[in-house]
Amino acid sequence: MSVTAEKTGPGTRTERAPGPPAPAKPRKPSLRQRMWRERWSYTFIVPGALFFLVFAYVPMLGNVVAFQQYSPFRGIEGSPWVGFANFNAIWADPEVLTALRNTLIIAVLQLVFAFPAPIALALLLNSLISDRVKRFVQTVVYLPHFLSWVIVISVWQQVLGGGGLVAGILGDMGMPGFDAMTNADTFKLLVVAQGMWKDVGWGTIIFFAAIAGIPNDRYEAAAIDGATPWQRTWHITLPALVPVATLLLILNIGSILTVGFEQLLLQQPMVGANAAQVLDTFVYFRGVMGGQWGIATAAGLLKGVIGTILVLASNKLAKKMGGEGIF
Repeated sequence: MSVTAEKTGPGTRTERAPGPPAPAKPRKPSLRQRMWRERWSYTFIVPGALFFLVFAYVPMLGNVVAFQQYSPFRGIEGSPWVGFANFNAIWADPEVLTALRNTLIIAVLQLVFAFPAPIALALLLNSLISDRVKRFVQTVVYLPHFLSWVIVISVWQQVLGGGGLVAGILGDMGMPGFDAMTNADTFKLLVVAQGMWKDVGWGTIIFFAAIAGIPNDRYEAAAIDGATPWQRTWHITLPALVPVATLLLILNIGSILTVGFEQLLLQQPMVGANAAQVLDTFVYFRGVMGGQWGIATAAGLLKGVIGTILVLASNKLAKKMGGEGIF
């Protein structure tokens, strides 16, 4: 179809023939249609979702006990409501302050010493030339992770205890006795050292995998340009580890009030509650052993709320500093 153009003067309005209609915008599939299309993917998600639903989210309903004078014989429905009385009792309890102080000290020591240890070990393993030596070292440092805390503490007792190997050697040399396992002054450092010995190899797996994903051509190009091994580590390897380290740091900050229940529970009789009482053991002794379920639940609820706030704050801070965060 042809359109005839007319000559018009100033101020004359020209009308054009209408063009073909715009194509209709495709309709977006509904949520049900998208879920049906990806039904096999959701099938693989179901087991993990059920695990967290049954063992994580459903038990959260029990936090109502924090606002009750709970009795196992009466149950949740029959126990009287006391409002925030359990939280007020927590703040007035000096044992809570002791547990909180010990928890924070151990947590800070773990962030300062235990968190960078897997990174340093991964860099050390990456610098080894021999693959056979590298695999041997990896195997040796991974093994303690699979030992229970009962075995780990027993091993340390045989080495650093009053009748252990170190004390025997010092005694043969005519030096005074040595017992690091019952020294309350150095107990927190001992806890961090035990955690590093047990889990540093396991934590190295993540960082070593990140290092293995760095293309070799970057190292080759840097070597051609005259970069030393330290410069290649500083400018290539460490920047590649930053996203993984940021993710793990945020998660560690979120669990900063969880410093190892079983490890401290087993050693508390040796050093006393003033040195080894943390929030987790406080909840255990007050709730399970003492029957004060409301106070124990209130302490656990406060711990969870503080951990959530720390995760959100650290994630936001990481994004402001140019990182990716975890969500």
